[in-house]
Order: sequence, then structure tokens, then C-alpha cells
Amino acid sequence: MWKGARVAVIIPAYQEQRIILRTLRGIPGYVDRVYVVDDASSDDTASLVEGYADARVSLIRHAQNRGVGAAIATGYTAALNEGLEALAVMAADDQMHPDDLAPLIDAVVSGTADYAKGNRFAHPRATDMPFARRSAGRVLSALTRLATGLRVQDTQCGYTALSARTARTLSWSELWPRYGYPNDLLGLLAARGARVQDVPVRPVYADEDSGIRPWHAFSVAGVIARRWWRTRVRL
Repeated sequence: MWKGARVAVIIPAYQEQRIILRTLRGIPGYVDRVYVVDDASSDDTASLVEGYADARVSLIRHAQNRGVGAAIATGYTAALNEGLEALAVMAADDQMHPDDLAPLIDAVVSGTADYAKGNRFAHPRATDMPFARRSAGRVLSALTRLATGLRVQDTQCGYTALSARTARTLSWSELWPRYGYPNDLLGLLAARGARVQDVPVRPVYADEDSGIRPWHAFSVAGVIARRWWRTRVRL
């Protein structure tokens, strides 16, 4: 619990047997519930989570691979059904430092934001990010700002916190299910007039696999355009 609010952490996971336990061990003590959503992994990700000795941790499994956005939507829905009030997302690959969770949660719990978004570019260690990822992130952030009107600087960062009140206003079945979901979610939030706040978080790159390809950037640009067009048609 953080300042009287019950906190959930949602962890989308796919083929993360090597790192998932390290991620779970780092979850801060003030977190009330942890939902690991296994997106039909074929490795031991699910069995490792099931065997992890922490009563806060629940495993939800997708029978078929549906994508990271769909896994996060599943986690949000589970947290809302159990009445949690601040809903955070952390990656399963240990690329999000646990110490950065508190400022994200605090922005939502204090009422200064409906959605707090990690901003790696604002952190003193921003240059730890690989150059290609940094460059693509800045371009996609600019496109998202243009499409949504939101003043966000690091749209591709998945380290976030969302208020349950705002989460209940969104249609989770509408969220883009795969790569590009952060941009689509920002579009959904902008259409509802949600307050979005950047919070500096550190980039973490150790022995985890992380990469971006040119077609990823083009794919995300298409997701941004899709959401912009849908919102424009509705308006």
C-alpha cells in the first residue's frame, strides 16, 4: 500500500525463464498484488512464477500468444476486478529499476496525474540507452505528440502507473495488442482528456536482450496513425 492506496504491479511475460525470478525478487514491499501475465510462453516462465513463494504474486496464462498489449490489458482487468487503486506496469526482463516505481505510483496516488509515464530521456543516465533505441524513441515520441497533443517525451517506455478510476473509463478490448501498445494507450487516454505526466526513470541495460529493428518503428508509426484516424472519425 502506498499512502493509503492499494498498489498492483502488472508484469507481461513471454519466454522470460532466465530473468523472471530476478524481476519478482525486486518488487518493493509496498506493492499489494503482482499479476504476471504469461503470454503463452513455451519455456519455464509460468512454472517458475507458480513456484515463487510470495502470496502477492498471481499467474494468469494466455492459452495463445496475443501480444504484450493484450497481456497488459488482461492484467489491468484482473487488478480492477480485485479493487486495486494504483496500477503499475513493469517489464519481466528486469529493465525497470524498482526504486523508480515509487515516483510513478506517487504521481497517480497524489492526484497530480491519471497516468504517469516513465521518461528515460530525462534521467542523467539517458545515454546508457543504445543509440538506435534512443533515436527511434525520440522520433516515435514526436509522432505521438503530434497525433495526441500530449506533452510526452518517451512514449516507448513501458514503465507506467495508471489510476483505477481512469482505467475503468477505457475499453481494454480496443487497445492495440502488440508492439506499439504504449502509443495506442496514449491515444485512448488523450481522447478522454486524461492527465498524463512524465516521470524520470533510469534506463537499465545489463545482460537482457533488447533491440529495435526498422520495421518496428514503421509498425508503431502505423499504430499511431490508426489511433489518430479512429479518434478523428469519432469526433
